[in-house]
Amino acid sequence: MEAFMGYDVIVVGARVAGAATALLLARSGLKVLVVDRAPAGSDTISSHQVQVPGIARLARWGLLDALVRAGTPATREVRFDGDGTVLRGSFPAYDGVDALYSPRRTVLDALLVDAARAAGAEVIDGFRVEELTAEGGRVTGVRGRARGGTALLTYSARLVVGADGKHSTVADAVGAARYRQRPALAFASYSYWSGVPVTVGEMYQRPGRAVAVFPTNGDLTMVYVAAPLPSFAGARADLEGHYLATLDRCGDLGERVRAGTRVERLRTTPDQPNGFRAAHGPGWALVGDAGAVMDSVTAQGITNALVDAELLAHSIVDGLTRGRLDAALARRQRERDRGLRAMYDLTVSLARFAPPSLGQRQLLAAIADRPAEVSRFLGMFAGMESPARYFGAPNALRILGARGVGRLARRLATARLCTES
Repeated sequence: MEAFMGYDVIVVGARVAGAATALLLARSGLKVLVVDRAPAGSDTISSHQVQVPGIARLARWGLLDALVRAGTPATREVRFDGDGTVLRGSFPAYDGVDALYSPRRTVLDALLVDAARAAGAEVIDGFRVEELTAEGGRVTGVRGRARGGTALLTYSARLVVGADGKHSTVADAVGAARYRQRPALAFASYSYWSGVPVTVGEMYQRPGRAVAVFPTNGDLTMVYVAAPLPSFAGARADLEGHYLATLDRCGDLGERVRAGTRVERLRTTPDQPNGFRAAHGPGWALVGDAGAVMDSVTAQGITNALVDAELLAHSIVDGLTRGRLDAALARRQRERDRGLRAMYDLTVSLARFAPPSLGQRQLLAAIADRPAEVSRFLGMFAGMESPARYFGAPNALRILGARGVGRLARRLATARLCTES
């Protein structure tokens, strides 16, 4: 027996992208249903960092205070150790916010789901979508079963939003086209440690490795390691040994971590695809990782989800109000792609673990003792400035000066001659 209920929007997935989208749509007065097969606020693999632009959105939505009350520490200063160049500085302000936060997903996801419910969205967890319904080539709803139930339930809506992650059921069901695809390039491991206090966020780049250390809830420290995917086969026999050996390559970090206590299991994933999907079609849209996903090495996933949710929600409200939903969703996809392209390219480059170019090394060395420039670099890494613009020729000229650029050009020419001879 089927039950039929109608909504303006059904959101499949109650993680960051889905809960945020539902929150904003419900606050706009739309009738919203959110379904997820996992319990609301359960844990999941995560890159943790909510970059400054993402935090600015939580602040704008009135949720930052609740995140802080949940014991989530702010990170306003970062030490970046590039294996030869060390930068230490603070983030530039963005819409009045100057810190990133690294919440546990049990905290962040629950916060967003609770806010969506408070705004009027209906949330059903433990619901598995089995298929989409359609009429005349247009998606009209979802059909599935609640946890422990046998009844097949059907819910209808003017729009179905897939917020169900990188292996999206919605995206697969509608055959969303893929583009700018890159294979998985790296694997990542992380865990939580007590007794490893940090006063600033720490980031390390070593040949074939990337490490991040940030404070999180419960007076714990999240310690993350990434390495090239081809090394996973050898590392998996002793993942903790591989993890700790990497930390030993980062100054005294290995010693500090070993002096602490790992309080949870080591989480490891090689499942880090990179690519875009078409983000809309007749009666459907995708948001967050369901529509565009990238390696965790730049920790952009949560922030991208929040930014994308806001963009999509505005587009849906505008499109439904004006009766031009498809056109509004098409504009939103173009805007999403423009906003992500440069960070996506940087992420793919870093996930390949190619050594930094001579120009990049010289640029970082030149800003090491210039606090304003370090702040701008950290802002770029946090998504406040396009990496393509930051590493472009005009900015290099501004930082290095004409003489510095000339010396760099001569060194590059010499390197080419040595390579060719």
